[in-house]
Amino acid sequence: MTFLRPTLLTLACLLASPGFADDLPSLGDASSAIVSPQQEYQLGRAWLAYLRGQVSQLNDPQLKDYVETSVYKLVETSQVNDRRLEFILINSPQLNAFAAPGGIVGVNGGLFLNAQTEGEYASVLAHELAHLSQRHFARGVEAQQRMQIPMMAALLGGIIAAAAGAGDAGIAAIAGTQAAAIQEQRRFSRQNEQEADRIGILNLEKAGYDPRSMPTMFERLMRQYRFDAKPPEFLLTHPVTESRIADTRNRAEQSKPGGKEDSQRYQLIRARVQLQYEDTPGLAAKRFQAQLDENPKNDVARYGLAIAQIKGSQFKQARENLAPLLAKAPNDITYNLAQIQLDIDNSRLPDAQQRTDRMLTQYPGNYPLNQVRVDLLLKQNRTADAEKALDGLLKSRPDDPDVWYQVAETRGLSGNIIGLHQARAEYFALVGDFQQAIQQLDFAKRRAGSNFPLSSRIDARQRELIEQERLVKGMMS
Repeated sequence: MTFLRPTLLTLACLLASPGFADDLPSLGDASSAIVSPQQEYQLGRAWLAYLRGQVSQLNDPQLKDYVETSVYKLVETSQVNDRRLEFILINSPQLNAFAAPGGIVGVNGGLFLNAQTEGEYASVLAHELAHLSQRHFARGVEAQQRMQIPMMAALLGGIIAAAAGAGDAGIAAIAGTQAAAIQEQRRFSRQNEQEADRIGILNLEKAGYDPRSMPTMFERLMRQYRFDAKPPEFLLTHPVTESRIADTRNRAEQSKPGGKEDSQRYQLIRARVQLQYEDTPGLAAKRFQAQLDENPKNDVARYGLAIAQIKGSQFKQARENLAPLLAKAPNDITYNLAQIQLDIDNSRLPDAQQRTDRMLTQYPGNYPLNQVRVDLLLKQNRTADAEKALDGLLKSRPDDPDVWYQVAETRGLSGNIIGLHQARAEYFALVGDFQQAIQQLDFAKRRAGSNFPLSSRIDARQRELIEQERLVKGMMS
């Protein structure tokens, strides 16, 4: 999939004129008067809904949980003030990550394929969070002085078109917003990239990572893609030059030695992503087996082999590979989730139930564990219990379209048809299809009949969505 990096934090800065100051923006600065944080928030959420409806996404709960947890860890030591973040994981093997106004953070699957350590992965996200914390989008608007909401919307339209695969048409729409200022745009962009590198390195160190991971990542990417005619979008929007590498290396070397470079958890998640992009589970199994043959103590390779075998229905072999991992780390969530999935797929539901219950006593709020609990309940045809469990999951993930989709399916299975239509409405709203969302609430109202309190609640929600659609159309037109 061809994917244009949809970060308004950089793209809007491409519209700006030179004269960027080195001082960081203060609260109540001129940029906030032109584009307020609340406008950024609303625009970002509108853009996210449209993007969700246009691109294929990764819905692995363990991957989602890892990205969210790791980004929030970085946010805690960053200069990001508004921490109302939303995430999207793009199903693409191309190297890319982005941040958009309003706290939208996106990661391509390809970031895990290219970032060989957790430190390298974190360095990319720290850079993106720096764009957010420094409000480069709003500062770009302030610098130009004449870009208002309609021009932002024009940018969004082009970005969405490119993200959805429109290619040159989307790029032309973006370029056409301010074609006359190319030289100034590039200069301003470089300045913002330098600032994001600098702030990102500081954030890495504060978060406990080795900041040297950033120049290491840049160096390897430059070697890897130096002669590619069409490098990844990330490198088109983040040109890696000798001077940039030297600058980040010099800054990183000024920090104290030490800091985390990698973790086994990252490598386990990376193995899951690698399996996602293998042509078949058998090919993945061969690759992990080769790594294990080279080093029999490689637990990550053994885990990767086990999940490839589960996916390939080689249940006996998978069980044999998970056994030593669980013996070594009996309470590890990742290993236990793999065993639970194996038991579910192998129709050993009582074993899966027992293990799930035990793990939930230790990690009651863990998203992947609670999700697998729902899956297990559905396998057991306990739809009412699954619906109740999903209602609990919604309290912590009210804006997750994957959860709402499953809520709709589960309510349908349990005979809750009004609830089915309500859940579908929330799902469609989150993926930007307001017409479908409003129609689903029409269906729910008809079912509600003479139940006046329920009809009133549905009608109120429908009015909210109609108003939301009106605001979104106003931003995007």
